[in-house]
Amino acid sequence: MKKLLLAAALPLSLAACGPESSSSGDTSSTTTSTVLTDEEYRDQAVTGMHTALLVHIQGMESAAQDIQSSVPTPADRGWDPALDADAIAKVKLSWTQARSSYENVEGALASLFPGIDASLDARYDDFLTQLAAEGGDADLFDDKGVTGMHAVERIVYSDVIPQHVIDFESSLPGYSPAAFPADAAQAAEMKSKLCAKLIADAKLLEEQWTPANIHVAIAYQGLISLVAEQREKVQKASTDEEESRYSQRTMADLRDNLAGSKAVYAMFQPWLLSKTNPDDPTKDGPTIDAKIVAGLEKLDKAYSEVDGDAIPLPPATWSAENPSAEDLATPFGKLYQVVVETVDPTLDDSVVAQMTLASDVLALTSF
Repeated sequence: MKKLLLAAALPLSLAACGPESSSSGDTSSTTTSTVLTDEEYRDQAVTGMHTALLVHIQGMESAAQDIQSSVPTPADRGWDPALDADAIAKVKLSWTQARSSYENVEGALASLFPGIDASLDARYDDFLTQLAAEGGDADLFDDKGVTGMHAVERIVYSDVIPQHVIDFESSLPGYSPAAFPADAAQAAEMKSKLCAKLIADAKLLEEQWTPANIHVAIAYQGLISLVAEQREKVQKASTDEEESRYSQRTMADLRDNLAGSKAVYAMFQPWLLSKTNPDDPTKDGPTIDAKIVAGLEKLDKAYSEVDGDAIPLPPATWSAENPSAEDLATPFGKLYQVVVETVDPTLDDSVVAQMTLASDVLALTSF
């Protein structure tokens, strides 16, 4: 995650340490040198988000262009795993870069631009639900129906998709097996249509990402929603509905989500820290901030303890409603338990509950 500092926002320990940050990283004790009005803090948050997230939006667009340019288009055949190995590896690398860039900005952008988010980031099963009346999407390579990052991922990683993922998807109405382009026409179509659509969506997002289009309350609520969604994203791995299921890098998605959430929250941090209320801890900005920081760092620690980019494989007997002690002791169970405890909005000290309190203290509208 690129770490950008705001000139007037020193307490950004979640993204970078300003000169007034304590050596322990406790942002709750950090103060700004200048107290601004609510309007000024709001404008500062908008400006900070626009600048920081634009880096990732542009990175995603650049990576999408690299995906398109790397797609092999043999004149007389489809993709060959051996002959096209180098080109396919380049596509995978560029896809990973695009994926990481988007997951860093998903929290703020998905709530502001849901249509673009769906086109870029919806899962295969989400698309099929919308395409049920049309019988699914038999053409994997065009710019209609199933599109976006996961559509590209599904093709590029089609030869290494885990069997349990295939078993899940093959039960979906309208399912079409994932595959490399079978002939020159499909390879050309992937480059000129599916990849072109990905680039067009990324460009549209960059065009829409202007300060005038950033509704600070909606962006903040999107941030809360993304943090809360970490539980669902982990849980979906037990039903084979996880996000980056073809490349098996959902754990990397979660880490990027968290990095992006930290960076966006840091834009609101100076504003929250200015709302001191020592007589009522539930309305005291620094107290709330300390709990938010602790929660985000708890997630960070749990994510860093998982090796590799893939989420731990859930035990076959896993039940989210009533997990056994044995299942909770597995790597997946341990991860799930920490995430639930940290983001559960019904727990008063959870990061989601505290971020919601912060929304109230800052008088941001809830949606």
